[in-house]
Formats: sequence, structure tokens, C-alpha cells
Amino acid sequence: MTSKKRGLSLEDKRKGMMEIFYEKKDFFQLKELEKIAPKEKGIVQGTVKDVLQSLVDDGMVDTDKIGTSVYFWAFPSKATNTKKQKLMQLENSSQEAKKLRANVEAKLAKKKTGQQDEEKREKLQVELKKAQEKNTALKSSLKEFHELDPDELEKLKSESQVSLEAANRWTDNIFAVKSWCKSKFFIEENQLNKAFGIPDELDYL
Repeated sequence: MTSKKRGLSLEDKRKGMMEIFYEKKDFFQLKELEKIAPKEKGIVQGTVKDVLQSLVDDGMVDTDKIGTSVYFWAFPSKATNTKKQKLMQLENSSQEAKKLRANVEAKLAKKKTGQQDEEKREKLQVELKKAQEKNTALKSSLKEFHELDPDELEKLKSESQVSLEAANRWTDNIFAVKSWCKSKFFIEENQLNKAFGIPDELDYL
């Protein structure tokens, strides 16, 4: 028993239809192609119209109405130009994709820099808080032990001064970071204070 012959795929039909145009180098009406295509290329007559329309939609076959009749045609040069146009479109799409990728990478790098600045700011805040707490504790000790012997009192004063200077250095650093953020991102100072939890009354000790 012989197996049933498999029908042509859509791509085979499209290829066969284009061969008709290239081989005959002529203009055809639909009814003419419906006779030629089945006989010469094995394309089922009922599918000729759909195959032809798909080629027109893809710009591979030209069509125009002359009088009351609609004609179809295609020449090898048309296919070459179409392929060139598609190649140019692909190249343009590739360039756009490269630009998009570069843009995304730049934004990611900028975001990473912003995260590093945020980490630096948080570290400054922690260090400032520690310095302020130590200075407050030392000041309290000075009040409690103001009657200590002169050497001990001088030692406490010296430690307090060191802590005070450290606190003021970190305060200076925070002011510098705030100034940098305002100039770079055009953010108001009160917005920066609110966003990063910096007291409005922050000042040198």
C-alpha cells in the first residue's frame, strides 16, 4: 500500500508562487494564477489567494488595480531590495538594542554609586551618634567629679575635648555630604534631613 503524498507546506507554496513570477516575468490576475499554480507548482487552487495575499503582506509581491482588474507581479530585483531593507531593519534594531543596553548599564552604575553614597552617609551618622554619646557621658562625668584632684580632672577634660572634636568632625562630614547631595540632586535641605533622619537642629558642639 502506497502512503498518501504529503501536501505542500505554506513556505513551499510561497516559494512556488514566487518561482512563477520570476520564471515568467509577467503580470497576472488572480484567476490566471489559480490555473497556473496548481498545474506547474502543485499548489491547491483553493489556497492560491491566501498564499498570494501573504506574499503581498510581506512586500514580496506587488499589486495594483488597473481598470476593473487587479494585477499581481514580482521581479527578482524586488526580492533583493526587500531583503536589503529587512537587513537594514535588523541592523538598526541591533544598534538600538546596543544603545538600550548601554543606557541600562549606565543607570545601574549610577544606582550603584548612589547606594555607595547612602552607605557612606549611614556610616557617618552612626559615628556621629557614637561621638555625641561619648561626649555627653564625659560631660556628665565632669559634673559628677568636679571635685576630683587636678590631674584626674585634667584627664577627663582632655578626653572630653577629644570626643568633642571627633563629634564636630563627623558633624562637618555630614554637612559636606548634605551639600554634595543638594548640588548633585537639587534637593532641599529640609527634604534631605527628613529622608535621612538628620535633626534640623544639628550643629557643631
